[in-house]
Amino acid sequence: MSKAIVSDKFKKLNIQELIEQKKKTANFNSVIEKLIPKILFGIATISVLTTIGILLTLLIETIEFFKEVPFLDFFTGTELKPLGDNAVFGILPLLTGTLLSTVIAMIVAIPIGLMTAIFLSEYASDKLRRSLKPLLEILAGIPTIVYGFFAFTFVTPLLRSIIPGLEPTNILSPGIVMGIMIIPLVASLSEDAMSSVPNSMREGAMALGATKLEVTWKVVVPAAMSGIIASFVLGISRAIGETMIVAIASGSSKNFTFDITQSMQTMTAYIVEVTGGEAPAGSTLYYSLYAVAMTLFVFTLIMNLVAQYISRKFREEY
Repeated sequence: MSKAIVSDKFKKLNIQELIEQKKKTANFNSVIEKLIPKILFGIATISVLTTIGILLTLLIETIEFFKEVPFLDFFTGTELKPLGDNAVFGILPLLTGTLLSTVIAMIVAIPIGLMTAIFLSEYASDKLRRSLKPLLEILAGIPTIVYGFFAFTFVTPLLRSIIPGLEPTNILSPGIVMGIMIIPLVASLSEDAMSSVPNSMREGAMALGATKLEVTWKVVVPAAMSGIIASFVLGISRAIGETMIVAIASGSSKNFTFDITQSMQTMTAYIVEVTGGEAPAGSTLYYSLYAVAMTLFVFTLIMNLVAQYISRKFREEY
């Protein structure tokens, strides 16, 4: 009888311990549940504050620049001579170099990237797709400085053997190499967009007598157009913001010209040049760095907004 009483006491103790342990666990989980949202909010706030800090820094220094250089002269000036007593700050030579290099890059990247995406999505077998896509995306992992030396030491001499008037540093060579670098971005995003098109649409078109090529161009590509165009716009943003390739292979001549065989400078290359030089803080040359960076920021922001608008406007939901 005494053994039964002792056993009941132990059972009661064990149950009480379990209840106490459960309460402690519940309290701990409650604290964690309340703490996690605050931690996540703090992390998200850091990224937002960083963006605001960068924007304010650019804006404040750019305002200081425009106190010394007229706004209209900066955006309409065809001469950029930042050094010397009679310094002239016109951004058109940099804008021309940036836009020409971007156009050349997209002439290379868009057709090759789109054709690659069509092959991977519509014609390649699953086994071949799983092998080719990672190999293609290796190009995106190559450092841009390697692309720059490749453009300067291989592509430029090759082009000079074909185009005799091509200068040792020019905008054509880095533009082509930037296009090669952007191919994986265009191909991967376009292939993802085309792969998301339901097979029922392909099967329905084939049931009506359409060929594989007709299904691809008249059904799949239009259905995936929002994703494809978004990949093009993101590729343009990537080309506009590229630094090392143009800094190495395009030279530092601030020429306002549309001749792609000549040496030109882009906005990013100018920023590298100024930051790598001896621009005294508080000088007009120093502030010009922020004015060019702000212009580049606005260009990239516009491209990203256009990509988001296109994605929302032409998105197909299945």
